[in-house]
Amino acid sequence: MRLLPLVLALSISPGLLAAERETRIPDTALAIAAQLRAQALADVTGWKTVEALTTEVGPRLAGSEADARAVAWAQARFKALGFDKVWTEPVTFPRWERRGETAAILGASAQPLTITALGGSPGGKIEAEVVRFADLAALEAAPEASLAGKIAFVDYQMQSARDGSDYRNGSAIRGKGPSAAIRKGAVGFLMRSAGTDHHRVAHTGITRFDEGLTPVPSASLTIPDADQLARVLAIGPARVRLSLDCGWNGEATSYNVIGEITGRSLPREVVLIGGHLDSWDLGTGAIDDAAGVGITMAAGHLIGQLKQAPKRTIRVVAFANEEQGLYGGKAYAARHASDAARHQLGAESDFGAGRIYGFNTGAPAHARAATLQIAEALKPLGIEYLADKGDAGPDIGPIAGKGATWAWLGQDGSDYFDLHHNADDTLDKIDPQALAQNVAAYTVFAYLAAEADGDFGSVVKAEVVEAAPGK
Repeated sequence: MRLLPLVLALSISPGLLAAERETRIPDTALAIAAQLRAQALADVTGWKTVEALTTEVGPRLAGSEADARAVAWAQARFKALGFDKVWTEPVTFPRWERRGETAAILGASAQPLTITALGGSPGGKIEAEVVRFADLAALEAAPEASLAGKIAFVDYQMQSARDGSDYRNGSAIRGKGPSAAIRKGAVGFLMRSAGTDHHRVAHTGITRFDEGLTPVPSASLTIPDADQLARVLAIGPARVRLSLDCGWNGEATSYNVIGEITGRSLPREVVLIGGHLDSWDLGTGAIDDAAGVGITMAAGHLIGQLKQAPKRTIRVVAFANEEQGLYGGKAYAARHASDAARHQLGAESDFGAGRIYGFNTGAPAHARAATLQIAEALKPLGIEYLADKGDAGPDIGPIAGKGATWAWLGQDGSDYFDLHHNADDTLDKIDPQALAQNVAAYTVFAYLAAEADGDFGSVVKAEVVEAAPGK
């Protein structure tokens, strides 16, 4: 006899039997958090960690030799910082490589253009007339076959904002633009970099090609070069030569690197913090995301130096290959889905090294008091409680989708997209004092979440389960 598939609508939480009992943080923990906050502001562990990763390893394109060195570096760093458990979990993905790239305007206004290939682009050499579009919508509205044999150029200028909100437009052009261009007949794709700087450095980032389409060479122009190309096109038609040597080359396996400070009484419940270990290859990946790795490693280290370990385990993850598709975050969620309810709270640092200005959690009503207690402890750092803001972040998002509750420590990203995915993403762009404020915030947050009496609403979201055959 075989049982019918069962649809389980289960929400299993460590606090379920407490029937929505209010979560609170003890006064003793709040006092210790105040001490940790002051200590973290004067500590240099975060800075030294970012310095070490960007100097000893440098750029760490996922699947590269440098990526493998970064994994070894992270394991050694966790151990040196006193984490009592350190391990790796494999993450496999397609390997994309960049080998060379050039572009130039041809004809009467002949001159070189500074570009970079978009991650995921194929290689190839083309010469074709360029057609400019003001934004993605204009490209998508172009008549069918109107770009046959031509290069599409989307010339949208991103605007800076503290929360980086206009990146949704810049990243949409990068992700959807090449496929939209191919559907109109284009043989190549160019875009104004998804950035807010005015330096002659191009911003890369992953792109995708819709199923059934033959990919075409796709690249971004520096913002000054996009301006120049637009001026040339205003004079009259122009042709561009685009030459890219890049593309997919088999599969690679990297690793999520995990360090823990084991909790004293609820060691199987974890407060999850982290950042991603990989970076693009143009700079040294300082703000994206050595800063996040350094901030969260330092927070775990400082909590680990306390005479008494926190009630719950502090788990820090240096995620693999976030840049090309959240592979590390997805692998972590798949491996730990059944333990989603044991994730007390999860927060990710992946928006540079600007000062944190806002805090919120996705916790339900019974944990609101504890959320407000954490917010109050963060207030001396210049951080506001913003009840309508925030989300899980890229690599925390997948485990949040399995039921883990997220927390958000919002960083000021006003100049983040000056540096994002380009050659200017280097250590000198980080303000050590702003970085220390981040470390202090993550230290206070993680410690108080670990010490809370009660949960923040994490659950296991069960899906369709087929029962085992009867005997």
